[in-house]
Amino acid sequence: MQRWMMEFPLTLHPILDRARQLFGRKEIVSGAAGGATTPSTYAEVGERIDRLATVLQRLGVRHGDRVGTLCWNHRPHLELYFAAPCIGAVLHTINFRLFADQIAFIVNDAEDCVLFVDAAVLPVLLPLVERLPSVRQIVVVGDIPDELGEAAGRPVLSYERLLDEAEPCRTYPTLHEDDAAAMCYTSGTTDSPKGVMYSHRALVLHAIVTSMPDVLALSERDVVMPVVPMFHVNAWGLPYAATLVGATQVLPGVAPSPSDLIGLIEAERVTITAGVPTVWLGVLAELDARPRDVRSLARIVCGGSAAPRAMMDGFQQRHGVPIWHAWGMTELSPIGSVSHLKSYLDDAPEDERGRFLASQGTPIPLVQMRTIDDAGQDVPWDGRSLGELIVRGPCVTAGYFNDPHAGERFTEDGWFRTGDVVSIDPEGYFEIADRSKDLVKSGGEWISSIALENALVGHPAVAEACVIAVPHPRWGERPLAYVVVRPGHEGVPASELIDFLRPRFAKWWLPDDVVAVDSLPRTGVGKLDKRALRERFKEHKTPRQSD
Repeated sequence: MQRWMMEFPLTLHPILDRARQLFGRKEIVSGAAGGATTPSTYAEVGERIDRLATVLQRLGVRHGDRVGTLCWNHRPHLELYFAAPCIGAVLHTINFRLFADQIAFIVNDAEDCVLFVDAAVLPVLLPLVERLPSVRQIVVVGDIPDELGEAAGRPVLSYERLLDEAEPCRTYPTLHEDDAAAMCYTSGTTDSPKGVMYSHRALVLHAIVTSMPDVLALSERDVVMPVVPMFHVNAWGLPYAATLVGATQVLPGVAPSPSDLIGLIEAERVTITAGVPTVWLGVLAELDARPRDVRSLARIVCGGSAAPRAMMDGFQQRHGVPIWHAWGMTELSPIGSVSHLKSYLDDAPEDERGRFLASQGTPIPLVQMRTIDDAGQDVPWDGRSLGELIVRGPCVTAGYFNDPHAGERFTEDGWFRTGDVVSIDPEGYFEIADRSKDLVKSGGEWISSIALENALVGHPAVAEACVIAVPHPRWGERPLAYVVVRPGHEGVPASELIDFLRPRFAKWWLPDDVVAVDSLPRTGVGKLDKRALRERFKEHKTPRQSD
């Protein structure tokens, strides 16, 4: 067959080369405790990546080996994002907020050969080392305690010392674009975490697509601050996309507070940032209490779970910052959609524009979407009919690592089953009604817990809300709401919150009770952990349980 174009594999190394050759003076700023920052440039970071490549090879890392990281968002983690894949290894970012047994399972399932860990995360890792037979070395980012020379017989090494002693790698291997570059495990909220392996090709395509104007609109002029953790789902691809376009990067460091994040936005003139709704609820509360100069911020990308409309309106109306609603999954590399108004919808009524922007948006280029019913038949795009969202595309996983049952997540014609129950309107904007496992089925009819949660957060007394299904002797299931109340609103009666919902929902949608709690359980990536909530309150009796 005649080849009409050069055979040039889509791998990560050309992204790195372009950044340091064309944008070598641009900054990469790493945050630290107390608001301190460590500035570097693409040229300096590129040189450190070359040294890290040598370090990895000296540690015995070979093509296809998994290199685990338990790190926050900072410069060394960005260096690992490129050094490991560029020598042919696989970057395995590990969510250290998971339970100990889940972390051990993930490391052992991936068979990580070396672990890079922040000094602040050592207390999480060290008790597990004896249970991790594949791990040969542990490299600490930050200061190593003086007495710690080894852990369970594995040498404990200093990241900076290893880099200081290494010569830069000048010859990288030639890789195939289908070679594995990175992997991440799902959160495991319903069963064991599952490993998703990303190819070089998928990560490069994801970086190109997400940089497009109608996706995240990244350019060299941007100052990008990913708050979404670099230990989960490639920080939504921002480290690769920002490097691709040569944007300034601001990495917030270890466990940043809302005040820390606002300080970085103000000091570094951040133009785009991204994270889950929990983060932005905290930032909004801090900005409302102590206003700061965030005028540089052109957009906040919010994903991971549905963004409450009240929060979106609060940022836009009180601080002039729009929120761009995004949706994705570990299995999609991960962004699958972003909500933007189409040009001919600019003049639509305000409520209609707000509905479009609060939805999960339209699929990004190269991601195709359908909805199907229980029989596998397509559901119409009428904005009302519900079905399971299925997707396909070059950045969508074809299966799970070490999982013989991965085929159960795919349709007969190869589409990936997301597990999200959605409606899609005629314009292609889709709205998640719920995860299939979180829908409330009352008297044979579905109730969306997400819709109730987002409405409750619109009440001035409610900071956070979570709705779960509880068994009911007559109706099968009924919705039960749990809320975290804002300071100064303690004692707000459940009847007031239910009355607040009445104009918005049918009577049978209204929760049987609203219970105030100090906090809501969350997964390691900040999503509401409804399984834990159901277990915690399984004996709760609602006032209407005998209706």
